Amino acid sequence: MSQSERKSGQFVAPGDRLGVIEEFTLGPGTYVEHGTIHSKITGRTLLDMLNKKVSVYPLIPAVSVPRTGSVVMGQVLDVKSKTAVLRILKVGNRPLSGFFTGVLYISDVSQSYVETMFNACKTGDIMRAKVISEKNRTFHLSTAENNLGVVDAFCSQCGHVLLLRGLRMSCLKCGNIEKRKVTSDYGEGTL
Repeated sequence: MSQSERKSGQFVAPGDRLGVIEEFTLGPGTYVEHGTIHSKITGRTLLDMLNKKVSVYPLIPAVSVPRTGSVVMGQVLDVKSKTAVLRILKVGNRPLSGFFTGVLYISDVSQSYVETMFNACKTGDIMRAKVISEKNRTFHLSTAENNLGVVDAFCSQCGHVLLLRGLRMSCLKCGNIEKRKVTSDYGEGTL
């Protein structure tokens, strides 16, 4: 970047020269090679002349990907007696563009004893969970906190939305009674 081009908002691509380390400190989106500061990403420059700092900010926001500690929303794809598989749809409030799945083990459902995974969730339910591990490129999930678990449940007999009645779920259409590990804000349309 020449002296005449030194202003914020300039479009840059990876590898573009931004200045030298004698005149600027590194900010986000930059790297240094042989004393020259370069852009690490495609984006727009931000020159902080007061603090002598150069940064590059991306044109599009970073892609959301589940990480350890992330709270995710997903739909239950499959339930076995000891595990459930969820398709992860959101990280926080940001929808995902790719296809990510997570595994919820019965030991991570609740702080209290759960006899079978079928008492915690059923296929089609919408759940909020926390990613507790990414080992072997598999997202391991937990719903052991009060605000984690099923946020919307559907009757396994007729598919109607279940209403929370005490500790049990009931279907107003067919009268079926089921159990789930529900969140504290169950049924408030969180997806």
